[in-house]
Amino acid sequence: MHSKTKTLFLLFFLIWNVSVGQNKELIQLTDLTQIVTTSSHQILPDGKQVVFVKNYIENTEKEQYAYKSQIWISELSSPFESRMLTSSEYNVSSFAVSPDGSKIAYVRPKDGKAQIWILPLNGGESQVLTNEKNGASNPQWSPDGKKILFTSTLPIWAIDGRPEWEHQRPGREYGDEPNYKAINAGIGMEETKPNPDGNLEELRAWLAKNAAKNDPRVIDRLNFLGERDLSPDLYFSHLGVYDFESQQSEMLTQGFQSYFGATWAPDASYILASSLKNDEHPDLTSHTEIWKIDLKTKASGKFFGLDNHRIGNPSFSPDRKWILVNGQNVEEPSYNQSMIGLMKADGTGFKWLTESLDRSISSGQWTADSQFIYFTGGNQGGTSLWKVNINNGKIDPIITGPVGVGNLHILGQKMVYSLIKIENPSEFYVSDLANKNPQQVSKFNESWLVGKQISKPIAHQIQTSDGFEVDYWVMEPVNKKEGVKYPTVLQMHGGPSAMWGPGEGSMWHEFQVMTAMGYGVVYANPRGSGGYGKAFQKGNYRDWGDGPSADVLGSLDDASSKYNWINKDQYFLTGGSYAGYLTAWIVSHDHRFKAAFSQRGVYELTFFMGEGNAWRLVPNHFGYPWEDGVKEIMDYNSPQTYVQNIKTPLLIKHGDVDLRTGVRQSELLYKSLKILGRPVEYVRYPEEGHEMSRSGAVHRRIDRIGRIIEFFERYVTHP
Repeated sequence: MHSKTKTLFLLFFLIWNVSVGQNKELIQLTDLTQIVTTSSHQILPDGKQVVFVKNYIENTEKEQYAYKSQIWISELSSPFESRMLTSSEYNVSSFAVSPDGSKIAYVRPKDGKAQIWILPLNGGESQVLTNEKNGASNPQWSPDGKKILFTSTLPIWAIDGRPEWEHQRPGREYGDEPNYKAINAGIGMEETKPNPDGNLEELRAWLAKNAAKNDPRVIDRLNFLGERDLSPDLYFSHLGVYDFESQQSEMLTQGFQSYFGATWAPDASYILASSLKNDEHPDLTSHTEIWKIDLKTKASGKFFGLDNHRIGNPSFSPDRKWILVNGQNVEEPSYNQSMIGLMKADGTGFKWLTESLDRSISSGQWTADSQFIYFTGGNQGGTSLWKVNINNGKIDPIITGPVGVGNLHILGQKMVYSLIKIENPSEFYVSDLANKNPQQVSKFNESWLVGKQISKPIAHQIQTSDGFEVDYWVMEPVNKKEGVKYPTVLQMHGGPSAMWGPGEGSMWHEFQVMTAMGYGVVYANPRGSGGYGKAFQKGNYRDWGDGPSADVLGSLDDASSKYNWINKDQYFLTGGSYAGYLTAWIVSHDHRFKAAFSQRGVYELTFFMGEGNAWRLVPNHFGYPWEDGVKEIMDYNSPQTYVQNIKTPLLIKHGDVDLRTGVRQSELLYKSLKILGRPVEYVRYPEEGHEMSRSGAVHRRIDRIGRIIEFFERYVTHP
């Protein structure tokens, strides 16, 4: 940790400890490092144990926090003893249990590349299985346990042949210059001598050699922005198979199209996968289909598709009669809900199963009798679990309410799932398929939460004048005293189609820190949020400012009318991404807040379309600025248009390499306010992208929450 950063930490922790009196019963800033989550639960075939990934943060002697992911195994009967299977020296990204339950295939690095490893569950050391030049991931056992399917990702320059779409560099053709990236990787040979003073062919060779070193970076694709760096090269994911008998692996697919979400046919004679024959450049479409790949001939072809839809993640029913898929109509991708559908094993008789539910659904899990599919989806502030009858389409709730269900796995009459609760950010449970008498298996967070005081959100709802029902929640300050008024923070989510609630875990720690510090918290799901159906999600079409801001401010007003402890003269405001936008919009139209913190936001929409990798939000929600009337609508909805009206003290935050919203958005807002002489401060985090608050360097995640509190403390009057 840099000495300057360390000094800031020590200073803030001194302030923190004084303010909370070193009360260990309150949630602390550094409790962020205590939170453990689990994922990828897989019940072993005998139904007695479950294998899973434990995700946690390790604090080393070097004062550096490190993210860790290990494979663990736990008994599924009391006392639910568990033990680790892999070392903390390396991280595990995914795994699969063999059909007989005797071993697992998992992914870990070897010589800088992800490879498939095998670990016997009855004892023994891990052995590396693959040695793929481009790495191997996503292992899947064949039904007979004799082969493993895997994925390998190749850059476009490493693929033989030429794509069918036109070259994206105007006036150029594929193959008209040497492929120096391939040559540098030992693929192909140099045929033309590069010479800046030579003929056109030699000049092109010289320019290509420079570009192969990324000096300069030559960009010809539409989606050239990654998350933290430029992404000028296209990559394609291909499928390979490792055969235990021959102890060899071979690639099944090739060419300029990707294959993903693959599954074995029940007889292991072919593979089904999501794919699309790219007649046009992949950046220009989000359409996908189901493709079939023959194991013997390696021939591949379209198996099933729907016009204007993405279709993927096929899964055979246990009785081999049906195939489950998920998909979405991509004509309105920001608003249409993702669904699950069903077809016969030969690809005929397709029907959607969850269209009537009007919720975005993740992939489903079959029951052993092939009659029901269990699935999860965001729902009114939580993630619910439902089942659907494949014969009559009847949908029944299994787990609903203010909780978050995830990482579901079903085997026989048992299911295992992770659960986010108000009292605990993550544990996992085992139950029967009706979820009767669920038993908590893990206690990773319970141990450090013992004795901690938790503020529990209370649900409310308002009816807007234009017909929307908006859910919101209120969290009281910890140790609230009767008759005393407290400062209150209005927290807002991004997306704009994200969803918050007691069953959504990303803000659990931050909200608890704020309430521990003596702040109340109010948060809402304004129009545009997911989890409430298409009509509600489309409520922000061409309206990012007026409608959503009225919803969150209306929620705050309603809360203040219900709770006497809310100090109406001590309001604070914050949000990130789209909610960074909404923070700037509100303080440019409303002056009730003592201070605000705008995080990784966008503030000028035309500018945003040209900069961030999330630029499609602009045409999806507004249209293109050159279309009739659209530029005027975008200008009206841009907070930068009203920057001269911002008087609220504002802290602006962005990551140096945030390419989703683009760092220049925050520079524009900051410079404008600085020129106007308004109270503004700007924080830039080195090496961080858009996901810093969720997966960035841990010390910076702590620093971010600390700065919110510190900035608000400059303007707060505590009781």
